[in-house]
Amino acid sequence: MITEKRGQAAMEFLMTYGWAILAAVIVIAVLASFGVFSPSKYIPQTCIVSAPFGCVKNQVAASEGGGLDGQLTLVLTNGGGEMVQVSSVAVNNCGSVVPAVDWADGEERTLIIDCEVATPLGAKGTKFSGDITIDYLIEGGTLPMKSSGTVTVEVGA
Repeated sequence: MITEKRGQAAMEFLMTYGWAILAAVIVIAVLASFGVFSPSKYIPQTCIVSAPFGCVKNQVAASEGGGLDGQLTLVLTNGGGEMVQVSSVAVNNCGSVVPAVDWADGEERTLIIDCEVATPLGAKGTKFSGDITIDYLIEGGTLPMKSSGTVTVEVGA
């Protein structure tokens, strides 16, 4: 008889905490569905590129016509300590540009990449995200090098 009461107390204990845990899981699920746990909602711009390059500034501007669906403007700097020759800069959800220029150490370059009609940036206020690939040669070298990164920005005017 005493054993039955202990079993009942244990069952009531587990049921009480079970309901509390279920309520907490439901609250967390509701908050997640509203986007409370989405850091990209609060961080409008990120640009990360592997060495020897770095993102100084970035922005996405909605196109003003010309048959394009937008332009991605990146300001990159060479921080590798030596001159490099960049043969192409491409963003996978946008397009590419072929600057074919020598970049001195510490020099900044502004690159404007026209996005193709097949992959529009989206309406003003939406997020654009793409992977950056930079093909280059180190001065005096013959081995092709590659630098990669990501860019996430809010489309603006």
